[in-house]
Amino acid sequence: MKMSDAMFALADRLKSLREQKKQAEQQVKELTSAIEETDYQLSELMAQTETQSFSRAGTLFYLTTTTRASAQAERKTELYDALRREGFGDLVYETVNANSLSAFVREQKSENEDILPDWLTGLVNVYEKTSVGVRKG
Repeated sequence: MKMSDAMFALADRLKSLREQKKQAEQQVKELTSAIEETDYQLSELMAQTETQSFSRAGTLFYLTTTTRASAQAERKTELYDALRREGFGDLVYETVNANSLSAFVREQKSENEDILPDWLTGLVNVYEKTSVGVRKG
C-alpha cells in the first residue's frame, strides 16, 4: 500500500467517524428530550393518581423530589459574600474556564518568544496537541 493510499484511507476513516459521532450526539439529544418529556408525563400522572410507586416488569418506579438551586447571575458576588459571611465559604470556589486559560497561555507565550513566562511556570500544565482539521472542500 502506497503512503498516499494509507493517508487517504485514514482520512476517509476520520471523516466517517466524525460523521458517526455527530449523528450519535444528535441521537443522544433526541433521546434526552424524549426521556425528559416522558418522565414529566409519568410523574404528573403518578401525582394526579396519588401513586407514590409501582412495579412493572421487575422495575420499581417511584416519585422523587429533588431541590435544585443556582445563583442569580447578576447577584453571584453578593451570594458568595453572604455564604462566606455566614460561615459557608467552603461552598464557594473559584474556577478558570479551560478554553480561556489555554487562549491566555498561547497569548502569553507568543508575547514571550514562545516561552511560558516565569510567573506561570509550575502553575499550569501546557502541552501541544496536533490533530487534523476537516471541512468541506
